[in-house]
Amino acid sequence: MTRITSLRAVSYLAPNWFGLYQAIAAYLGRVLQVEVQLHQSEYDPLKDPLLFQDQINLAFICGLPLIRYSQVVLDQLQTLIAPVMQAPRYSNCPIYYADVIVKADSNIKKFADLSGKTFCYNDTGSNSGYNLLLKHLDQKQYPQNFFSKTIESGFHQRSIRWVIEGKADCAAIDSVVLEQELRDFPELLPNLRVIEAIGPSPMPPLVVAQRLGISLIQQMQLALLQPDAELQIMMKQFKVRRFAAVRLEDYRGLN
Repeated sequence: MTRITSLRAVSYLAPNWFGLYQAIAAYLGRVLQVEVQLHQSEYDPLKDPLLFQDQINLAFICGLPLIRYSQVVLDQLQTLIAPVMQAPRYSNCPIYYADVIVKADSNIKKFADLSGKTFCYNDTGSNSGYNLLLKHLDQKQYPQNFFSKTIESGFHQRSIRWVIEGKADCAAIDSVVLEQELRDFPELLPNLRVIEAIGPSPMPPLVVAQRLGISLIQQMQLALLQPDAELQIMMKQFKVRRFAAVRLEDYRGLN
């Protein structure tokens, strides 16, 4: 069997977490004694030719496109781990929420007040930014034309700023992405309010190509469940308590 000397990794998630993904990639490189090449993808995972050609070894991916992809391409990807956040709201579990934000000085006080307003979302393939909010509207039996207008921003960080700038009245933001953005740019905090938290949902996982084999996959998972001191420093910066093993089945309810 040919020894693997390099791994190609990609992130389809919000760029403000890329520093942690770099630390994870570097840690796996140290443990496995291989080069791990990580890049931020410009593609939606459901449109990435490298993924469809099985050219990606590791991917940080949202649970919703993961499930949709796995229904199209069977038995290619396997879940490894997902982060568990430190904050009490996450109950020491690999979960997150969709935080519905409005401008701080808005007269919007509760979700029902969003009727007739402009909703901003990152993309239609996003669980936190789009899917969870649509499910919430359906479960609460709000009308289909609840919002007067919907606009696509492309990514969470832009949605946050569009709400602050008044281009949109509200947005649904991945709670861990929002928390990190407010740590990176604390000047944004006085300009935003969270009026609803939808969820929880299973945390976006790190997935691995099954063709790498059971032995290597288990080695990677075990290593991430026991991070070294260098990786733990980065985990603390991103307020990650630990990594938890997750299964593909944990995400099937998202679709």
